[in-house]
Amino acid sequence: MCGIVGIVSQNPVNQAIYDALMVLQHRGQDAAGIVTVDDEDRFRLRKANGLVSDVFQQVHMTRLQGNAGIGHVRYPTAGSSSVSEAQPFYVNSPYGLTLVHNGNLTNSAELKDKLFKLARRHVNTNSDSEALLNILAYHLDQTTQDPLSAQEIFTAIRATNEDICGAYACIAMIIGHGLVAFRDPNGIRPLVLGKREENGRTEYMFASESVALDTVGFEFVRDVQPGEAIYVTFDGELYAEQCAKESKLCPCIFEYVYFARPDSTIDGVSVYAARVRMGEYLGQKIAHEWKDENIDVVIPVPETSNDIALRIAYVLNKPYRQGFVKNRYVGRTFIMPGQTQRVSAVRRKLNTISTEFKDKNVLLVDDSIVRGTTSKQIVDMARSAGAKKIYFASAAPEIRYPNVYGIDMPTKHELIAYGREVNEIARLIGVDKLIFQDLNSLIISVQQENPAIREFDASVFTGQYVTGDITQDYLDKIAAQRNDSAKKKREKDATNLEIHNER
Repeated sequence: MCGIVGIVSQNPVNQAIYDALMVLQHRGQDAAGIVTVDDEDRFRLRKANGLVSDVFQQVHMTRLQGNAGIGHVRYPTAGSSSVSEAQPFYVNSPYGLTLVHNGNLTNSAELKDKLFKLARRHVNTNSDSEALLNILAYHLDQTTQDPLSAQEIFTAIRATNEDICGAYACIAMIIGHGLVAFRDPNGIRPLVLGKREENGRTEYMFASESVALDTVGFEFVRDVQPGEAIYVTFDGELYAEQCAKESKLCPCIFEYVYFARPDSTIDGVSVYAARVRMGEYLGQKIAHEWKDENIDVVIPVPETSNDIALRIAYVLNKPYRQGFVKNRYVGRTFIMPGQTQRVSAVRRKLNTISTEFKDKNVLLVDDSIVRGTTSKQIVDMARSAGAKKIYFASAAPEIRYPNVYGIDMPTKHELIAYGREVNEIARLIGVDKLIFQDLNSLIISVQQENPAIREFDASVFTGQYVTGDITQDYLDKIAAQRNDSAKKKREKDATNLEIHNER
């Protein structure tokens, strides 16, 4: 789960890409990168570990010249958190090609082998995004026309779609040509298209969420469709074509629960409206199943659950209070790369308003419970603040299975709900009572905004993977590759792999 952006303009795009990445920061806090193409057809790249505001100083922005560019904020899953795996990635053939990727490929090991033996291309990192870039480069290199036509680019995307599996929303930039954005045939990861008129010409922008378009003054046009590729030349000509043999819209339902900003619209669904409905359905369930419980106050765990908790309070006719104050300068704990970091960050991130807890029966509302680490610490804080009883409501169902499409839920044994019933989970996180949203209610909450979505990737709840290629052997392999100790080793090994960068 990362954030990506791409812009073709008549004016310098460095500031616009920076601003877009700032509002996509919630999608990745590990690293950031921008690449532009200058008036001499040279890529200008800056990428590093850290937040957007830390990575890009004035000296870097000055060097990132050009009227077209792409950007990325990273949250690592398949690779390590080494700077060598920060995006964008670059290859010099054909023409000069750079790419940003949100998602995760499920056949990256096979791709790397194919690239080396068939294409004679070397992948220097553990990143599946670098493998994806080289697969695309290989297929573009099979074309004969110079310059490339839109049809030849679409032909290369079709071949790439046949080679790769998993979840991917990508934006690539080709020297001398333009930007091409494409999305996996299941539409698991989001990607939107925007435009604006400047001096009688149309400029285009792609981004992971519509809020990025709003921030830099682009009008939302539509979502990139599953399996679709959209090519925009540096002169502003737009071409679009379906590039997958079969496609269907199966967006990741966790985008609406947790990842996306509430002011975004993804695949025709207002994230805010979906979360309000989640609160409506969960509130009704609480009213039915806990009608004998004396709840004094409803308190959200900020901030993704605020809208959900407010609606629950309305349904229950109970006071809604802000019991936690969030330090906005601490990143999202769920997406931090190590368990130690996640634990230590919770106390830095939240502090209690003790008067809202003292001598009260408190209903805490959170968007989800993943590992349970954060939930237990929050419950302990509420106890220390004087709460008599603590009830806990999760706006998402029990997360029992690993995610393989770009979310860091690598092994079932790290998930607190795996193999456990609700009462046991409640005991482990230290609450008096615990309730989860029903999966059907969650689906309806999102689907009501866009009934055309007939299916979701809800694999973390069901264990059913929409790509149909996930075996137990694969799950065992990623569990071994992505646990905290394995990530630390890869990061150490990859420390000095960086090849180029704008300092």
